Amino acid sequence: MAEEPKSGVTDSKIPDDAEVAGASKTSTGVSGTAPRPAAPEGTAPRPAPTATTPRPAAPAGAAPRPASPAGTPPAAGAHARPAVPPRPAAPAVPPADLAGKVTSPVVGTPAKKPAAAAAADEDDTSPLMSRRTWLGVAWGAFTAASVAALAATGRFMFPNVINEPPAQFKVGFPAEYGMGVDERFKETMGVWIIRTPQDYVQNVSGFYVLISTCTHLGCTPNFLSAENKFKCPCHGSGFRPTGINFEGPAPRPLERARVVLADDGQILVDKSRKFQYELGQWADPEAFLPA
Repeated sequence: MAEEPKSGVTDSKIPDDAEVAGASKTSTGVSGTAPRPAAPEGTAPRPAPTATTPRPAAPAGAAPRPASPAGTPPAAGAHARPAVPPRPAAPAVPPADLAGKVTSPVVGTPAKKPAAAAAADEDDTSPLMSRRTWLGVAWGAFTAASVAALAATGRFMFPNVINEPPAQFKVGFPAEYGMGVDERFKETMGVWIIRTPQDYVQNVSGFYVLISTCTHLGCTPNFLSAENKFKCPCHGSGFRPTGINFEGPAPRPLERARVVLADDGQILVDKSRKFQYELGQWADPEAFLPA
């Protein structure tokens, strides 16, 4: 009867568990490596691994075991691990006085957009101006138009008033005038007060009033006392002291205004009523004031 093999002795043709595990690790770590050949016949079997005595603990207070120096090759049979690239150092924090200012961006870290830019609407961008600027321009134009409309409306509250002299006015008492042409009221009232010893139409002494407006184009003639005539500076029309035209382009004589005595005895002139020589109106009793 054959004798059973003792513990730890295996057949040389049958690999034990350690060989199987080693072959597995070898095939896993190194791709393409051929399996380990079987032991030749007649070779003594490999003794089974015995229990390893645990390493005694380091005594209290002993210095820690130094780590293997960098660059030391791994022990035989150990699988080498790929070298880990060194981690980049953290960037230096800018000092407090540079807070809020433009600094170089952190290497490898994308710059963060401001919260306002991230929250901005896509419609808020324009090739010309932003939406906020457009709103400001629109409100400014609306305000300007409103102010202009209010100003125009307020202007209607104060219509243009032409301060013309009154149509009726008093020029004083008859005794205050001498013979000839008086120009005291030419600039203010637009008339000449003339006292004559004999009227051109009624043939009596008295007063008549000539309106200082040329019958050609409405200019104001000047009285030339040296030549005893009225001369228009615009086109050269000439009028005698009676108002009859005798030179220049004026088509007719000067017009007379109504003249009467007021209740207080002063001479009252009324420019609202006019008398024309070519119509025979100088013969009207109110066209001449006898004195």
